[in-house]
Amino acid sequence: MDFQLTEEQLAVQAAAREFAQNELWAGVIERDEHQKFPAEQIKKMGELGFMGMMVSPEYGGGGMDTVSYVLAMEEISKVDASCSVIMSVNNSLVCWGLEKYGTEEQKRKYLPRLTSGEIIGAFALSEPEAGSDATSQRTTADDKGDYYLLNGTKNWITNGTTASVYLVVAQTNPELKHRGINVLIVEKGMDGFQTAPKENKLGIRGSDTCSLLFTDVKVPKENRIGEDGFGFKFAMQVLAGGRIGIAAQALGIASGAYELSLKYSKERKAFGVPISQHQAIQFKLADMATNIDAARLLCLQSAHDKDAHQDYAKSGAMAKLFASKVAMDTAVEAVQIHGGYGFVKEYHVERMMRDAKITQIYEGTSEIQKIVISREILK
Repeated sequence: MDFQLTEEQLAVQAAAREFAQNELWAGVIERDEHQKFPAEQIKKMGELGFMGMMVSPEYGGGGMDTVSYVLAMEEISKVDASCSVIMSVNNSLVCWGLEKYGTEEQKRKYLPRLTSGEIIGAFALSEPEAGSDATSQRTTADDKGDYYLLNGTKNWITNGTTASVYLVVAQTNPELKHRGINVLIVEKGMDGFQTAPKENKLGIRGSDTCSLLFTDVKVPKENRIGEDGFGFKFAMQVLAGGRIGIAAQALGIASGAYELSLKYSKERKAFGVPISQHQAIQFKLADMATNIDAARLLCLQSAHDKDAHQDYAKSGAMAKLFASKVAMDTAVEAVQIHGGYGFVKEYHVERMMRDAKITQIYEGTSEIQKIVISREILK
């Protein structure tokens, strides 16, 4: 494997780092504290090409590879994980799914606006009783000839109140079980479609998360993605790619917490010397650096597999499983290294610790990742 990044990939990484430091850093604490959606920042991310990185230029995207996407996700996540999860859903779940499996009409109708940041998308799978289990959908899409009648509830939907386009997973033929599931493109403003108030969350508070309520929503047949019954396969494919984005987000949170800790350890003095000269702190920093490098290699491996059109189910799940643990462990140690200051908002690491926890939950918990991995290695 070639570990050397290309000039294009390095340029993407540098651009993402510059944007994060110059545009995201200044207001990140305020957005977190007041649960303020980063509308202005997301618009700029669209203008810079970060909201549709892997989409073909034909549809307004950047035409970049998954490795570039991972590099950008890490840099954005170092500063603001709320912005990065908005970016991740729009790229990995919505844009990628539409371009890969949508009709030409669907691509031309939605992708240019999604990639530019004019609008953002959401992916609606989770339900109150089903979680991320795509086989247990209570939301129904009854076939009425030239349209579907959509009824049900989705919850934990990222971009829920701010999205304009939603990819909704629903059951059309219960007797066929997972083979009777479809994915429908639902637009904000359709009669019978409502969004509940956003959740008051522990972390990623700048990102809006809410439940979606569907009551006899008429969705045109042309808004179905793929053939009848294709929905389960669609969900599995986009979730596999989504894990790579969340792994990169976790990596970024860990990297950000580590970089702040390294800097602080060189400035803070105890017993007459910088605390970085104390072996107890050195051991923490060494563990952080080692685990972050290992997580980065797993993220890049999964991105490489996807770009090479190889099976990335296992590598993506491994990357998410390991990187999310590294994010949580690193953020906790970052607070410890900062001591009392780590408990104070202005030093950022307490926010990173709160943000890190969600990476172990969404796109499937750690236990789900282990199921995916074990299924792959036992084939």
